[in-house]
Amino acid sequence: MRTTRAEEPSGETWDQRRATASAPCRVVVCRDCCCGTAKVIGVDHAAQTERLRAEVPVRISACLDVCEQANVVVVQPSAAARAAGARPVWLGLVNDPDATEDIAAWVRAGGPGVAPLPEILDLYTFTPPRRRVTS
Repeated sequence: MRTTRAEEPSGETWDQRRATASAPCRVVVCRDCCCGTAKVIGVDHAAQTERLRAEVPVRISACLDVCEQANVVVVQPSAAARAAGARPVWLGLVNDPDATEDIAAWVRAGGPGVAPLPEILDLYTFTPPRRRVTS
Protein backbone atom coordinates (compact mmCIF):
# COMPACT_ATOMS: atom_id res chain seq x y z
CA MET A 1 0.00 0.00 0.00
CA ARG A 2 1.24 3.46 -0.85
CA THR A 3 2.20 5.62 2.11
CA THR A 4 2.72 8.92 0.30
CA ARG A 5 1.00 10.53 -2.63
CA ALA A 6 3.06 12.75 -4.86
CA GLU A 7 1.37 15.74 -6.37
CA GLU A 8 1.49 17.23 -9.83
CA PRO A 9 2.22 20.93 -10.24
CA SER A 10 -1.55 21.30 -10.53
CA GLY A 11 -1.87 19.92 -6.99
CA GLU A 12 -3.61 16.73 -8.13
CA THR A 13 -2.42 13.30 -7.11
CA TRP A 14 -2.53 10.27 -9.39
CA ASP A 15 -5.52 9.04 -7.38
CA GLN A 16 -7.42 12.25 -8.20
CA ARG A 17 -6.50 12.12 -11.89
CA ARG A 18 -7.47 8.44 -12.06
CA ALA A 19 -11.11 9.26 -11.38
CA THR A 20 -11.45 11.14 -14.67
CA ALA A 21 -8.74 9.60 -16.87
CA SER A 22 -8.97 6.54 -19.04
CA ALA A 23 -6.78 3.63 -17.96
CA PRO A 24 -3.17 4.79 -18.37
CA CYS A 25 -0.11 2.77 -19.08
CA ARG A 26 1.25 0.88 -16.08
CA VAL A 27 4.69 0.18 -14.70
CA VAL A 28 6.07 -3.01 -13.20
CA VAL A 29 9.22 -2.75 -11.13
CA CYS A 30 11.22 -5.83 -10.20
CA ARG A 31 12.07 -5.81 -6.50
CA ASP A 32 13.33 -9.24 -5.62
CA CYS A 33 16.68 -11.01 -5.52
CA CYS A 34 18.80 -8.38 -7.33
CA CYS A 35 16.58 -5.48 -8.34
CA GLY A 36 15.54 -3.35 -5.42
CA THR A 37 18.27 -4.63 -3.11
CA ALA A 38 21.61 -3.44 -1.83
CA LYS A 39 23.23 -5.47 -4.64
CA VAL A 40 22.50 -2.45 -6.86
CA ILE A 41 24.64 0.13 -5.08
CA GLY A 42 23.63 3.77 -4.74
CA VAL A 43 20.00 3.47 -5.80
CA ASP A 44 17.17 4.71 -3.61
CA HIS A 45 14.72 1.99 -4.61
CA ALA A 46 11.84 3.34 -2.53
CA ALA A 47 12.21 6.83 -3.99
CA GLN A 48 12.34 5.39 -7.52
CA THR A 49 9.13 3.42 -6.95
CA GLU A 50 7.33 6.38 -5.37
CA ARG A 51 8.41 8.70 -8.19
CA LEU A 52 6.89 6.36 -10.75
CA ARG A 53 3.76 5.91 -8.61
CA ALA A 54 3.25 9.66 -8.76
CA GLU A 55 2.58 9.27 -12.49
CA VAL A 56 0.93 5.88 -13.08
CA PRO A 57 -0.06 2.70 -11.27
CA VAL A 58 2.99 0.67 -10.24
CA ARG A 59 3.09 -3.03 -9.47
CA ILE A 60 5.97 -4.53 -7.52
CA SER A 61 7.06 -7.84 -9.01
CA ALA A 62 9.05 -10.79 -7.79
CA CYS A 63 12.09 -11.72 -9.88
CA LEU A 64 11.59 -11.22 -13.61
CA ASP A 65 14.56 -13.52 -14.38
CA VAL A 66 16.74 -10.84 -15.94
CA CYS A 67 19.04 -10.18 -12.99
CA GLU A 68 21.91 -9.07 -15.26
CA GLN A 69 19.72 -6.03 -16.11
CA ALA A 70 18.95 -4.99 -12.48
CA ASN A 71 17.03 -2.61 -11.83
CA VAL A 72 14.33 -3.63 -14.28
CA VAL A 73 11.29 -1.50 -15.10
CA VAL A 74 8.62 -2.70 -17.53
CA VAL A 75 6.28 -0.09 -18.99
CA GLN A 76 3.03 -1.68 -20.10
CA PRO A 77 0.83 0.14 -22.60
CA SER A 78 -2.64 1.35 -21.76
CA ALA A 79 -5.49 -0.94 -22.74
CA ALA A 80 -6.30 1.24 -25.76
CA ALA A 81 -2.68 1.31 -26.91
CA ARG A 82 -2.37 -2.45 -26.40
CA ALA A 83 -5.50 -3.00 -28.50
CA ALA A 84 -3.85 -0.88 -31.21
CA GLY A 85 -0.75 -3.10 -31.14
CA ALA A 86 1.58 -1.48 -28.58
CA ARG A 87 3.79 -3.87 -26.62
CA PRO A 88 5.43 -3.61 -23.18
CA VAL A 89 8.84 -1.94 -23.11
CA TRP A 90 11.49 -3.53 -20.90
CA LEU A 91 14.08 -1.17 -19.44
CA GLY A 92 17.16 -2.43 -17.65
CA LEU A 93 19.96 -0.91 -15.61
CA VAL A 94 17.63 1.87 -14.47
CA ASN A 95 20.04 2.84 -11.72
CA ASP A 96 20.06 6.63 -11.63
CA PRO A 97 17.47 9.31 -10.83
CA ASP A 98 17.75 10.88 -14.30
CA ALA A 99 16.63 7.62 -15.91
CA THR A 100 13.70 7.44 -13.52
CA GLU A 101 12.74 11.02 -14.43
CA ASP A 102 12.92 10.16 -18.15
CA ILE A 103 10.60 7.20 -17.58
CA ALA A 104 8.23 9.34 -15.49
CA ALA A 105 8.03 11.95 -18.25
CA TRP A 106 7.38 9.28 -20.89
CA VAL A 107 4.59 7.56 -18.96
CA ARG A 108 3.05 10.96 -18.14
CA ALA A 109 2.96 11.58 -21.91
CA GLY A 110 1.18 8.25 -22.44
CA GLY A 111 3.91 5.59 -22.70
CA PRO A 112 4.06 2.80 -25.29
CA GLY A 113 1.87 3.27 -28.34
CA VAL A 114 0.87 6.80 -27.33
CA ALA A 115 4.10 8.76 -26.93
CA PRO A 116 7.34 7.98 -28.76
CA LEU A 117 10.09 6.41 -26.67
CA PRO A 118 12.58 9.16 -25.83
CA GLU A 119 15.95 8.51 -27.47
CA ILE A 120 17.71 8.47 -24.10
CA LEU A 121 15.52 5.58 -22.93
CA ASP A 122 16.49 3.59 -25.99
CA LEU A 123 19.80 3.06 -24.19
CA TYR A 124 17.96 1.13 -21.46
CA THR A 125 15.69 -1.06 -23.59
CA PHE A 126 16.27 -4.77 -23.92
CA THR A 127 14.37 -7.80 -25.12
CA PRO A 128 13.69 -10.24 -22.29
CA PRO A 129 14.35 -13.91 -22.92
CA ARG A 130 11.29 -16.03 -23.44
CA ARG A 131 10.30 -17.96 -20.37
CA ARG A 132 9.88 -21.67 -20.59
CA VAL A 133 6.45 -22.87 -19.71
CA THR A 134 6.47 -26.01 -17.61
CA SER A 135 3.43 -28.19 -17.52
